[in-house]
Amino acid sequence: MNSFIRLLGAFLSVFLLIGMPVSAKSTKFTVVIDPGHGGKDPGAIGARSKEKDIVLSVSKKLGTLIEKNHDDVEVIYTRKSDIFVPLDRRATIANNAKADLFISLHCNALSRKQTSPQGVETFILGLHRSQDNLEVAKKENSVILLEDDYSQKYAGFDPSEPESYIIFEYMSNQYLKQSLDLASLVQRRLVNSSGRRNRNVRQAGFLVLREVAMPSILIELGYISNRNEEQYLMSASGQSSMAESIYQAFREYKKNFDKKSIGIFDSDPNLSETSTVQATEDQVAGVTEYRIQFLISSKEIPVNSSRFKGLSPVSYYKDGKVFKYTYGSSTDQKEILNLLKEVRRKFPDAFVVEFRDGKRIK
Repeated sequence: MNSFIRLLGAFLSVFLLIGMPVSAKSTKFTVVIDPGHGGKDPGAIGARSKEKDIVLSVSKKLGTLIEKNHDDVEVIYTRKSDIFVPLDRRATIANNAKADLFISLHCNALSRKQTSPQGVETFILGLHRSQDNLEVAKKENSVILLEDDYSQKYAGFDPSEPESYIIFEYMSNQYLKQSLDLASLVQRRLVNSSGRRNRNVRQAGFLVLREVAMPSILIELGYISNRNEEQYLMSASGQSSMAESIYQAFREYKKNFDKKSIGIFDSDPNLSETSTVQATEDQVAGVTEYRIQFLISSKEIPVNSSRFKGLSPVSYYKDGKVFKYTYGSSTDQKEILNLLKEVRRKFPDAFVVEFRDGKRIK
Protein backbone atom coordinates (compact mmCIF):
# COMPACT_ATOMS: atom_id res chain seq x y z
CA MET A 1 0.00 0.00 0.00
CA ASN A 2 2.80 2.45 0.84
CA SER A 3 4.44 1.78 -2.51
CA PHE A 4 1.14 2.45 -4.26
CA ILE A 5 0.71 5.75 -2.43
CA ARG A 6 4.22 6.79 -3.48
CA LEU A 7 3.43 5.79 -7.04
CA LEU A 8 0.16 7.72 -6.95
CA GLY A 9 1.89 10.79 -5.63
CA ALA A 10 4.59 10.67 -8.27
CA PHE A 11 2.10 10.20 -11.09
CA LEU A 12 -0.14 13.01 -9.89
CA SER A 13 2.88 15.29 -9.62
CA VAL A 14 3.71 14.61 -13.26
CA PHE A 15 0.10 15.11 -14.29
CA LEU A 16 -0.25 18.39 -12.43
CA LEU A 17 3.02 19.61 -13.90
CA ILE A 18 2.00 19.00 -17.50
CA GLY A 19 -1.40 20.49 -16.80
CA MET A 20 0.05 23.84 -15.76
CA PRO A 21 -0.39 26.81 -18.07
CA VAL A 22 2.43 27.24 -20.56
CA SER A 23 3.86 30.35 -22.10
CA ALA A 24 2.42 31.79 -25.27
CA LYS A 25 3.14 29.93 -28.49
CA SER A 26 3.06 30.95 -32.12
CA THR A 27 -0.29 31.52 -33.81
CA LYS A 28 0.19 28.39 -35.88
CA PHE A 29 -1.80 25.30 -34.97
CA THR A 30 0.71 22.56 -34.12
CA VAL A 31 0.07 18.84 -34.55
CA VAL A 32 2.56 16.22 -33.39
CA ILE A 33 2.45 12.94 -35.33
CA ASP A 34 3.91 10.03 -33.40
CA PRO A 35 4.83 6.87 -35.36
CA GLY A 36 4.99 4.20 -32.68
CA HIS A 37 8.08 2.09 -31.92
CA GLY A 38 11.17 2.28 -34.19
CA GLY A 39 14.83 1.27 -34.20
CA LYS A 40 15.52 -1.60 -31.81
CA ASP A 41 11.80 -1.77 -31.04
CA PRO A 42 9.96 -3.30 -34.03
CA GLY A 43 6.57 -3.23 -32.34
CA ALA A 44 4.13 -5.92 -33.44
CA ILE A 45 5.49 -8.38 -36.00
CA GLY A 46 3.39 -9.92 -38.73
CA ALA A 47 4.18 -12.67 -41.22
CA ARG A 48 5.81 -10.19 -43.62
CA SER A 49 5.83 -6.84 -41.89
CA LYS A 50 6.77 -4.86 -38.79
CA GLU A 51 4.59 -2.34 -37.04
CA LYS A 52 7.32 0.29 -36.94
CA ASP A 53 7.58 0.40 -40.75
CA ILE A 54 3.85 0.59 -41.45
CA VAL A 55 3.12 3.36 -38.97
CA LEU A 56 6.08 5.43 -40.13
CA SER A 57 4.86 5.28 -43.72
CA VAL A 58 1.28 6.22 -42.82
CA SER A 59 2.53 9.01 -40.53
CA LYS A 60 4.56 10.61 -43.29
CA LYS A 61 1.65 10.42 -45.71
CA LEU A 62 -0.61 12.01 -43.11
CA GLY A 63 1.87 14.78 -42.37
CA THR A 64 2.30 15.53 -46.06
CA LEU A 65 -1.46 15.89 -46.53
CA ILE A 66 -1.71 18.29 -43.61
CA GLU A 67 1.25 20.41 -44.75
CA LYS A 68 -0.01 20.51 -48.33
CA ASN A 69 -3.49 21.73 -47.40
CA HIS A 70 -2.95 23.86 -44.30
CA ASP A 71 -0.49 26.74 -44.38
CA ASP A 72 -1.48 27.62 -40.81
CA VAL A 73 -0.51 24.22 -39.38
CA GLU A 74 2.92 23.11 -38.26
CA VAL A 75 3.57 19.36 -38.38
CA ILE A 76 6.14 17.86 -36.01
CA TYR A 77 7.15 14.19 -35.99
CA THR A 78 8.47 12.32 -32.98
CA ARG A 79 10.53 10.35 -35.51
CA LYS A 80 10.94 10.52 -39.29
CA SER A 81 13.24 7.55 -39.66
CA ASP A 82 13.81 4.09 -38.19
CA ILE A 83 15.13 5.20 -34.80
CA PHE A 84 14.19 4.34 -31.23
CA VAL A 85 12.50 7.16 -29.29
CA PRO A 86 11.60 6.59 -25.59
CA LEU A 87 7.99 7.22 -24.62
CA ASP A 88 8.85 10.10 -22.32
CA ARG A 89 10.86 11.75 -25.09
CA ARG A 90 7.84 11.59 -27.42
CA ALA A 91 5.77 13.43 -24.84
CA THR A 92 8.56 15.96 -24.27
CA ILE A 93 8.69 16.76 -27.99
CA ALA A 94 4.95 17.49 -27.98
CA ASN A 95 4.97 19.47 -24.74
CA ASN A 96 8.00 21.57 -25.70
CA ALA A 97 6.28 22.44 -28.98
CA LYS A 98 3.17 23.47 -27.01
CA ALA A 99 1.27 21.38 -29.54
CA ASP A 100 -2.47 21.60 -30.04
CA LEU A 101 -2.87 17.95 -30.97
CA PHE A 102 -1.02 14.64 -30.54
CA ILE A 103 -1.72 11.69 -32.86
CA SER A 104 0.06 8.39 -32.18
CA LEU A 105 -0.10 5.63 -34.80
CA HIS A 106 0.24 1.91 -34.09
CA CYS A 107 -0.71 -1.56 -35.35
CA ASN A 108 -2.12 -4.37 -33.27
CA ALA A 109 -1.35 -8.09 -33.16
CA LEU A 110 -2.26 -11.26 -31.32
CA SER A 111 -0.16 -14.32 -30.60
CA ARG A 112 0.11 -16.68 -33.56
CA LYS A 113 -1.54 -19.30 -31.37
CA GLN A 114 -4.73 -17.24 -31.46
CA THR A 115 -7.11 -16.55 -34.32
CA SER A 116 -6.53 -12.92 -35.12
CA PRO A 117 -9.39 -10.44 -35.46
CA GLN A 118 -9.14 -7.44 -37.75
CA GLY A 119 -10.28 -3.86 -37.63
CA VAL A 120 -9.35 -0.39 -36.47
CA GLU A 121 -9.74 1.06 -32.99
CA THR A 122 -9.00 4.56 -31.73
CA PHE A 123 -7.97 5.08 -28.12
CA ILE A 124 -7.99 7.99 -25.72
CA LEU A 125 -6.47 8.10 -22.25
CA GLY A 126 -8.59 6.69 -19.45
CA LEU A 127 -9.91 3.64 -17.67
CA HIS A 128 -9.87 0.38 -19.57
CA ARG A 129 -13.19 -1.31 -18.85
CA SER A 130 -12.36 -4.48 -20.75
CA GLN A 131 -9.49 -6.94 -20.54
CA ASP A 132 -8.88 -6.43 -24.27
CA ASN A 133 -8.23 -2.71 -23.73
CA LEU A 134 -5.85 -3.48 -20.87
CA GLU A 135 -3.89 -5.96 -22.99
CA VAL A 136 -3.46 -3.42 -25.79
CA ALA A 137 -2.18 -0.83 -23.31
CA LYS A 138 0.20 -3.35 -21.69
CA LYS A 139 1.59 -4.28 -25.09
CA GLU A 140 2.19 -0.68 -26.19
CA ASN A 141 3.56 0.38 -22.79
CA SER A 142 6.03 -2.53 -22.68
CA VAL A 143 8.36 -0.51 -24.91
CA ILE A 144 9.63 1.23 -21.76
CA LEU A 145 11.39 -2.02 -20.82
CA LEU A 146 13.89 -1.20 -23.59
CA GLU A 147 14.75 2.11 -21.92
CA ASP A 148 17.48 2.64 -19.35
CA ASP A 149 16.25 3.33 -15.80
CA TYR A 150 12.63 2.99 -16.88
CA SER A 151 11.51 2.32 -13.29
CA GLN A 152 12.78 5.71 -12.13
CA LYS A 153 11.64 7.58 -15.27
CA TYR A 154 8.08 6.29 -14.94
CA ALA A 155 7.79 6.39 -11.15
CA GLY A 156 7.93 2.63 -10.67
CA PHE A 157 5.30 1.88 -13.32
CA ASP A 158 5.41 -1.76 -14.44
CA PRO A 159 3.54 -2.29 -17.75
CA SER A 160 3.03 -5.98 -17.02
CA GLU A 161 1.29 -5.47 -13.67
CA PRO A 162 -2.46 -4.70 -13.76
CA GLU A 163 -2.09 -2.97 -10.38
CA SER A 164 0.02 -0.26 -12.01
CA TYR A 165 -2.98 0.82 -14.05
CA ILE A 166 -5.08 1.64 -10.99
CA ILE A 167 -3.42 5.04 -11.14
CA PHE A 168 -5.47 6.01 -14.18
CA GLU A 169 -8.63 5.85 -12.09
CA TYR A 170 -7.36 8.82 -10.09
CA MET A 171 -6.39 10.96 -13.05
CA SER A 172 -8.83 13.27 -14.78
CA ASN A 173 -8.05 14.39 -18.30
CA GLN A 174 -8.83 18.02 -18.99
CA TYR A 175 -8.62 17.29 -22.71
CA LEU A 176 -11.15 14.45 -22.64
CA LYS A 177 -13.82 16.15 -24.73
CA GLN A 178 -11.46 17.27 -27.49
CA SER A 179 -9.75 13.88 -27.56
CA LEU A 180 -13.10 12.13 -27.86
CA ASP A 181 -14.20 14.51 -30.61
CA LEU A 182 -11.14 13.70 -32.70
CA ALA A 183 -11.19 9.98 -31.88
CA SER A 184 -14.80 9.68 -33.02
CA LEU A 185 -14.08 11.58 -36.24
CA VAL A 186 -11.05 9.39 -36.99
CA GLN A 187 -12.87 6.15 -36.24
CA ARG A 188 -15.80 7.14 -38.44
CA ARG A 189 -13.55 8.06 -41.37
CA LEU A 190 -11.44 4.91 -41.17
CA VAL A 191 -14.56 2.75 -41.11
CA ASN A 192 -16.65 4.60 -43.68
CA SER A 193 -13.98 5.93 -46.05
CA SER A 194 -11.26 3.28 -45.81
CA GLY A 195 -13.65 0.39 -45.29
CA ARG A 196 -11.99 -0.89 -42.14
CA ARG A 197 -13.83 -3.10 -39.67
CA ASN A 198 -15.08 -1.08 -36.70
CA ARG A 199 -13.60 -2.03 -33.32
CA ASN A 200 -14.82 1.18 -31.70
CA VAL A 201 -13.44 4.16 -29.81
CA ARG A 202 -11.96 2.99 -26.52
CA GLN A 203 -10.15 4.15 -23.39
CA ALA A 204 -7.02 2.66 -21.86
CA GLY A 205 -3.95 3.61 -19.83
CA PHE A 206 -1.31 4.52 -22.41
CA LEU A 207 1.78 6.13 -20.90
CA VAL A 208 2.50 8.22 -23.98
CA LEU A 209 -0.99 9.79 -23.80
CA ARG A 210 -0.73 10.31 -20.05
CA GLU A 211 2.24 12.62 -20.33
CA VAL A 212 1.15 14.94 -23.13
CA ALA A 213 -0.53 18.21 -22.19
CA MET A 214 -2.96 18.46 -25.11
CA PRO A 215 -5.81 16.57 -26.77
CA SER A 216 -4.40 13.22 -27.85
CA ILE A 217 -5.38 9.94 -29.47
CA LEU A 218 -3.72 6.63 -30.25
CA ILE A 219 -4.85 4.80 -33.39
CA GLU A 220 -4.46 1.05 -33.83
CA LEU A 221 -4.63 0.86 -37.64
CA GLY A 222 -5.29 -2.86 -37.75
CA TYR A 223 -3.98 -6.33 -36.91
CA ILE A 224 -0.84 -7.39 -38.72
CA SER A 225 -1.37 -10.83 -37.19
CA ASN A 226 -4.32 -11.17 -39.57
CA ARG A 227 -3.00 -12.16 -43.01
CA ASN A 228 -5.65 -10.30 -45.00
CA GLU A 229 -5.35 -7.15 -42.94
CA GLU A 230 -1.57 -7.29 -42.97
CA GLN A 231 -1.64 -7.29 -46.77
CA TYR A 232 -3.83 -4.17 -46.70
CA LEU A 233 -1.65 -2.43 -44.11
CA MET A 234 1.48 -3.14 -46.16
CA SER A 235 0.02 -1.91 -49.46
CA ALA A 236 0.67 1.60 -50.74
CA SER A 237 -3.01 2.01 -51.53
CA GLY A 238 -4.07 0.90 -48.05
CA GLN A 239 -1.61 3.22 -46.35
CA SER A 240 -2.66 6.14 -48.53
CA SER A 241 -6.33 5.49 -47.83
CA MET A 242 -5.80 5.38 -44.07
CA ALA A 243 -3.69 8.54 -44.15
CA GLU A 244 -6.40 10.28 -46.18
CA SER A 245 -9.11 9.16 -43.73
CA ILE A 246 -7.18 10.40 -40.71
CA TYR A 247 -6.44 13.64 -42.54
CA GLN A 248 -10.14 14.20 -43.31
CA ALA A 249 -10.92 13.71 -39.62
CA PHE A 250 -8.14 16.15 -38.71
CA ARG A 251 -9.50 18.70 -41.19
CA GLU A 252 -12.97 18.45 -39.65
CA TYR A 253 -11.55 18.75 -36.14
CA LYS A 254 -9.44 21.75 -37.16
CA LYS A 255 -12.46 23.42 -38.77
CA ASN A 256 -14.40 23.10 -35.51
CA PHE A 257 -11.34 24.25 -33.55
CA ASP A 258 -11.17 27.41 -35.65
CA LYS A 259 -14.89 28.07 -35.18
CA LYS A 260 -14.58 27.60 -31.45
CA SER A 261 -11.71 30.06 -31.29
CA ILE A 262 -14.04 32.77 -32.56
CA GLY A 263 -17.04 31.60 -30.58
CA ILE A 264 -19.09 29.76 -33.22
CA PHE A 265 -18.19 26.13 -32.50
CA ASP A 266 -20.40 23.57 -34.23
CA SER A 267 -20.51 19.95 -33.15
CA ASP A 268 -20.95 17.37 -35.88
CA PRO A 269 -24.71 16.59 -35.96
CA ASN A 270 -23.99 13.06 -37.15
CA LEU A 271 -21.30 12.30 -34.58
CA SER A 272 -23.48 10.65 -31.97
CA GLU A 273 -25.04 8.43 -34.63
CA THR A 274 -21.87 7.31 -36.31
CA SER A 275 -19.39 6.84 -33.48
CA THR A 276 -19.48 3.61 -31.51
CA VAL A 277 -18.07 4.27 -28.06
CA GLN A 278 -18.09 1.94 -25.07
CA ALA A 279 -19.06 2.69 -21.47
CA THR A 280 -16.90 5.54 -20.10
CA GLU A 281 -15.55 5.98 -23.61
CA ASP A 282 -18.62 7.83 -24.89
CA GLN A 283 -18.74 11.18 -26.67
CA VAL A 284 -18.93 14.09 -24.24
CA ALA A 285 -20.69 17.33 -25.12
CA GLY A 286 -22.54 19.75 -22.88
CA VAL A 287 -23.74 18.33 -19.58
CA THR A 288 -22.94 14.63 -19.26
CA GLU A 289 -24.69 12.37 -16.77
CA TYR A 290 -22.90 9.26 -15.55
CA ARG A 291 -24.73 6.12 -14.45
CA ILE A 292 -23.62 2.58 -13.58
CA GLN A 293 -24.93 -0.18 -15.80
CA PHE A 294 -25.02 -3.47 -13.90
CA LEU A 295 -27.63 -5.77 -15.45
CA ILE A 296 -29.34 -6.52 -18.77
CA SER A 297 -32.50 -8.51 -19.38
CA SER A 298 -34.69 -9.50 -22.30
CA LYS A 299 -37.75 -8.69 -20.12
CA GLU A 300 -38.63 -5.84 -17.76
CA ILE A 301 -37.77 -6.74 -14.16
CA PRO A 302 -40.10 -5.78 -11.24
CA VAL A 303 -38.66 -2.97 -9.11
CA ASN A 304 -38.69 -5.15 -5.98
CA SER A 305 -36.85 -8.04 -7.65
CA SER A 306 -34.11 -9.83 -5.70
CA ARG A 307 -32.04 -9.74 -8.90
CA PHE A 308 -31.07 -6.16 -8.02
CA LYS A 309 -29.37 -7.42 -4.82
CA GLY A 310 -30.63 -4.51 -2.75
CA LEU A 311 -29.70 -1.69 -5.15
CA SER A 312 -32.41 0.98 -5.07
CA PRO A 313 -33.60 3.01 -6.80
CA VAL A 314 -32.70 1.57 -10.17
CA SER A 315 -33.64 2.68 -13.66
CA TYR A 316 -33.38 1.22 -17.12
CA TYR A 317 -33.10 2.23 -20.75
CA LYS A 318 -34.01 0.14 -23.78
CA ASP A 319 -31.48 -0.84 -26.42
CA GLY A 320 -33.54 -2.48 -29.12
CA LYS A 321 -35.52 -5.16 -27.31
CA VAL A 322 -33.10 -5.38 -24.39
CA PHE A 323 -33.63 -3.73 -21.00
CA LYS A 324 -30.40 -2.32 -19.56
CA TYR A 325 -30.49 -1.47 -15.84
CA THR A 326 -28.52 1.33 -14.21
CA TYR A 327 -27.90 2.58 -10.70
CA GLY A 328 -26.83 6.01 -9.48
CA SER A 329 -26.55 9.28 -11.35
CA SER A 330 -23.96 12.04 -11.24
CA THR A 331 -22.33 14.68 -13.41
CA ASP A 332 -19.12 14.13 -11.45
CA GLN A 333 -17.02 11.33 -12.95
CA LYS A 334 -14.97 10.87 -9.77
CA GLU A 335 -18.14 10.49 -7.70
CA ILE A 336 -19.59 7.83 -10.00
CA LEU A 337 -16.26 5.93 -10.06
CA ASN A 338 -16.33 5.76 -6.27
CA LEU A 339 -19.89 4.44 -6.43
CA LEU A 340 -18.82 1.92 -9.06
CA LYS A 341 -16.46 0.29 -6.56
CA GLU A 342 -19.41 -0.40 -4.25
CA VAL A 343 -21.64 -1.73 -7.02
CA ARG A 344 -18.93 -4.09 -8.25
CA ARG A 345 -18.99 -5.87 -4.90
CA LYS A 346 -22.42 -7.14 -5.97
CA PHE A 347 -22.05 -6.97 -9.75
CA PRO A 348 -18.38 -7.45 -10.72
CA ASP A 349 -19.05 -6.67 -14.39
CA ALA A 350 -20.75 -3.32 -13.72
CA PHE A 351 -19.42 -0.33 -15.65
CA VAL A 352 -20.08 3.37 -16.22
CA VAL A 353 -22.28 4.63 -19.04
CA GLU A 354 -22.96 8.20 -20.08
CA PHE A 355 -26.18 9.99 -20.91
CA ARG A 356 -27.01 13.34 -22.43
CA ASP A 357 -30.53 14.74 -22.50
CA GLY A 358 -31.74 11.48 -21.04
CA LYS A 359 -30.34 9.36 -23.85
CA ARG A 360 -27.41 6.95 -23.76
CA ILE A 361 -24.46 8.31 -25.73
CA LYS A 362 -23.27 5.86 -28.36
